Formats: sequence, C-alpha cells, structure tokens
Amino acid sequence: MISQYHFKFEELHVYQKAIEFGELVHSQIAAFPKIEDYRLSAQFARAANSISFNIAEGSGSSDASFLNYPRISRDSSREGLTATTKALVRNYITLEQCEKNRGLLVEINKMLAALMKHLNNKNSP
Repeated sequence: MISQYHFKFEELHVYQKAIEFGELVHSQIAAFPKIEDYRLSAQFARAANSISFNIAEGSGSSDASFLNYPRISRDSSREGLTATTKALVRNYITLEQCEKNRGLLVEINKMLAALMKHLNNKNSP
C-alpha cells in the first residue's frame, strides 16, 4: 500500500513481512471449517495479526520501551507456528502452505532478533 501519509514503522521490513504473514493467514483460515471459527481460526488470526500490531504499537515508545514489543511479536510468531502445525495436522492447510508459513515465520523471527539487537545496542552505554 502506498500512501502520502505514513508512519516511520511502516518502513521496517519486519513490519512489512508481518503484514504479509497476517494476510496469508487470513486467506488460509477462510477455508477452515465453520467449527473452527471461534477456535483455531480465531487464535491463528490473533497470533498472526499480533506480530505487526505490536511492532506498530511499540514504535511510538522510547527505544528502551520499544524493546519489549518485538519480544511480544516473537512470542506471537511462535504461537502462529503452533497454529500452522495444528492446521496441517487437521488437514486445513497443505504441506506447501505450512512450509510457506514456516518460512515467513523464520524470516520474521530473524528480523525481530536483529531489531532487538539494534535496540539493545542503542541503549547500551
């Protein structure tokens, strides 16, 4: 999305990847059975969206305070991995979709680790 109005955090590649993952999950859960609407589908969507939400929310804080938000995003990404695994085991997604999710989550986790390292280094004397 290109807008003349934007926030600095939207330039972060990890934020952009997190948005991509959230949209991928959104398209996947659309095909889940109705019984999962308030179960796995809802939990999967919350976890996937939480990654980008926390990056955005924390970006307005001081660097020291912001550091906590990528940690929460990382926790949410692990929750997304578990939801991906459950979706595969229940045959709601294909192995190919599972691998795509896992690949994005590994990439996001590496980016979050780099962001946390950067923030730690900025706050070290």
